[in-house]
Amino acid sequence: MSEGDDATPMLDQRPYLMRALNDWIVDSGFTPHVLVDATEDGVCVPSSAISDGRVVLNISPTAVRYLDISADGIAFEARFGGVAQAVHAPLDAILAIYARENGAGMAFEEAPVDGAADAATSGSAAAEEAVSDAPGTLRQDGPDDDAPPPRGRPGLRVVK
Repeated sequence: MSEGDDATPMLDQRPYLMRALNDWIVDSGFTPHVLVDATEDGVCVPSSAISDGRVVLNISPTAVRYLDISADGIAFEARFGGVAQAVHAPLDAILAIYARENGAGMAFEEAPVDGAADAATSGSAAAEEAVSDAPGTLRQDGPDDDAPPPRGRPGLRVVK
């Protein structure tokens, strides 16, 4: 097969983009958060954290253990109310990843019905609106507990 042959489908780009954006946010000294649609099948988060069917999770290295961003989704262990709990969200449930402090990051479109791999974009108006309307961040135990809450509505920037 030749390079660029359309017969071979490419892998879903979302886990690669999420890992890259997470590294970029952390390396920049900011706090990565993910917006998750908690109504999707396979989402495992504390029910007390869900608001309007969504949850914002702090995935910074100081807030979670065993972070795994893979083709299956995102998984980690975090403490909620002093109790360690496993958290999992399949890729289709992840609406956005962004920096808490300035909103820089990426929103994802819903997975296409035909299963095409081009499911991630930074121009999804619905996902960007979802981030802007997201409830306050889930307060996980850890060093970030003393951090001041974010001011104003978070916004996303196009990352190219």
